[in-house]
Amino acid sequence: MANPLCHWELMVNDVPRAKRFYSAIFGWQYADGSPEYTMIDTGAPPGGGLMQKPRGAPMPALNTYFQVDSIDKTSRVVVEAGGTMIVPKAEVPGGWFAMFLDPDGIAVGIFENKPAKEKS
Repeated sequence: MANPLCHWELMVNDVPRAKRFYSAIFGWQYADGSPEYTMIDTGAPPGGGLMQKPRGAPMPALNTYFQVDSIDKTSRVVVEAGGTMIVPKAEVPGGWFAMFLDPDGIAVGIFENKPAKEKS
């Protein structure tokens, strides 16, 4: 399986300001998925997300997520290859995600789709 970019998100200091800014620049539309997370419709896939920077995060960031067949398997390979898992596997609508740091400290997200029979 290829591992395409499947989702991205902005962690920002001020969500309303970011919405205004990116809407003015790119014309993005927003759908609040929860009080903590806003989905971004750019007009073409992949879609994105917008969230308040968590207190423990060192700075605002652009996160990317790549699709994988198995988060469990990919997490094992990350550690074996010298990376560090920083967000363990967690369920989200449509599947599961996790995040790791590569050997240079770059944060990378991975996403595993739920099987079609579980999505309903």
